[in-house]
Amino acid sequence: MTEKTLDQIPVTQLKGVGTQLAGKLAKLGINTIQDILFHLPLRYMDRTRITPIGSAQLNTDVVIEGEVRGCDLVYGRRRSLMCRLQDNTGIITLRFFHFSNAQRENLKTGSHLRCFGEVKHGSSGREIYHPEYQFLDQNQPLPLQQHLTAVYPASEGLSQQRMRTIAGQAITLINENSITELLPEAFHKTSLTEALLFIHQPPQSASLDLLANGDHPAQQRLAFEELLAHHLSLLHLRRTFQQQPAPALNKNDALEQQFCSALPFQLTLAQQRVSHEIQHDMAKPFPMLRLIQGDVGSGKTIVAALAALQCIANGKQAAIMAPTEILAEQHRNNFEIWFKPLGVRVAWLTGKVKGKARERQLQAISDGSAQIIVGTHALFQDEVAFNDLGLTIVDEQHRFGVHQRLALKEKGLTQDYVPHQLIMTATPIPRTLAMSAYADLDCSIIDELPPGRSPVNTVVIANQRRQEIIEHVRTACANGRQAYWVCTLIEESDALEAQAAEATADELHLLLPELNIGLIHGRLKPAEKAATMNAFKNGDIHLLVATTVIEVGVDVPNASLMVIENPERLGLAQLHQLRGRVGRGKEESHCVLLYSTPLSQQGTERLKIMRQTTDGFKIAEMDLKLRGPGEVLGTRQTGDMELRIADLLRDAHLLPDIKKSAEVMLAEYPLKADAIINRWLGGSERYGQV
Repeated sequence: MTEKTLDQIPVTQLKGVGTQLAGKLAKLGINTIQDILFHLPLRYMDRTRITPIGSAQLNTDVVIEGEVRGCDLVYGRRRSLMCRLQDNTGIITLRFFHFSNAQRENLKTGSHLRCFGEVKHGSSGREIYHPEYQFLDQNQPLPLQQHLTAVYPASEGLSQQRMRTIAGQAITLINENSITELLPEAFHKTSLTEALLFIHQPPQSASLDLLANGDHPAQQRLAFEELLAHHLSLLHLRRTFQQQPAPALNKNDALEQQFCSALPFQLTLAQQRVSHEIQHDMAKPFPMLRLIQGDVGSGKTIVAALAALQCIANGKQAAIMAPTEILAEQHRNNFEIWFKPLGVRVAWLTGKVKGKARERQLQAISDGSAQIIVGTHALFQDEVAFNDLGLTIVDEQHRFGVHQRLALKEKGLTQDYVPHQLIMTATPIPRTLAMSAYADLDCSIIDELPPGRSPVNTVVIANQRRQEIIEHVRTACANGRQAYWVCTLIEESDALEAQAAEATADELHLLLPELNIGLIHGRLKPAEKAATMNAFKNGDIHLLVATTVIEVGVDVPNASLMVIENPERLGLAQLHQLRGRVGRGKEESHCVLLYSTPLSQQGTERLKIMRQTTDGFKIAEMDLKLRGPGEVLGTRQTGDMELRIADLLRDAHLLPDIKKSAEVMLAEYPLKADAIINRWLGGSERYGQV
């Protein structure tokens, strides 16, 4: 068996693994013996020593041995079987809520058991619920475990015992030749074989604390290789993408000067720097892949407009895609104002553009008379044919699925080249995540706000003082300002959110009869949303009651007060996005976080952070600590960064080395780089072709 390496031997070669079990293992991505070895434990239990019953501490896992002194059926709120187990130091109760008659008859007085489980406080004192147990034969002692016991990720129909048996068999097949070491020697101090043997069966002397924290050298060795695999896969995809030709678009200084001189503001130094980075990328004959990060209100849209200008100066089309109609509409308005003096035609395509109007837009896109195309998901539809697409700009990219970005890239493939890609986000991504989850993109950061933006003063107030806040809204609106009132719900249901917003709007109508109050939520028709937003922008609406649909990109400089109800239900990044809707004018702005009591510890922590800082990057770092990477990155990344042993927060210190090592691997050991990707990611070389 050892002539082959373990990635070539199917699991069915193991004793007891037939077709049915192999099918269950396949659902976990386990097809070969190597796959079993890389199916790594989640945590460990110590079953290497027996604890005297008298010394068993509450809330700890213990192995105990003793004699059954009685077994009774007890009828309380739930029927349970209670067995008293005694040794010469004390007595403890084993309680079973699920049991068979055979089990009840076997657990008879006088039998000797070895049990494993967690000690809890119950109605009869110390109890263990549903312990694992074995019968002891007084003449034949049962050996204790010689190593810590692994707890594996499992699924339905695969018990821990079954997983341990399978892993145990796989471990016996490891030797220096059976599993390939893919990392060059300079990259590690622990060999792969040593690390795997340790991870599956840590010796009883191993520190449970060190293992629980993921800090053991064997864990770090595997975490390094896993993060390297993810990093390599992204670089690999980037290289594949950049091997395709793209149009080299040279910058047109005269046109740019004409464009900028017509603007009612000057670009900040940060905007100019990022713009130069983009211009430099687009002049190359392979596709740009650049992510612009900029905090709320830092002015990403004008940087995107300059990129579009460079594209159309070279006779190509630029498409800009936004996740919501409100945001797309806003981009369209800005682009029309900025590009009108140059005689550039902006086409507009969303779900609400229908009939003859839609046909006209589609015609202008396909014959090239529209040079800039602004839209939503509608840009992906089959009927949309671009004439000569040179640049795609994706705004708030984390709100789009991978396939959607891919579909937009495909739109350019009717030509002999692919379009350049510019991706924007106002959700700052912590550096550690950007390095790992966005390694396929070059990153630019607009780290300066335009002059004249006033900082937002954030206050945290309990709902009991709601009446006071309503009076504040009355005063602000009487003084000519405008305000937002944001309703949040735990359930992500458009219908329930709409109901909550409607109820709040009705209540505020009664309490503030002198104000003109608007309402916006996800259930409204696009035309109704647009009409309400325009009325708010024009100052006809004093107070806008809204759900979180206004999170992204709405710009009303006269709105200087925002009340967010139940802010404890939202993540920090979303709260920061919402708060960014105020503070866009010269007036001092306020954001009131109106929370419900009692607040959880995490809720308290979140609101405290919001009060302390308006720096989006600081907030993103805190969000990562509180909620973890899957939550912070949104749906785009959750499926892509399913890590087995690495942890982006804990292992952030490895990332600089991983970055360097990945470059070396691709340059000097390309075949090994492919093998590492395959070992850790298998067929899931994820959102790759994006």
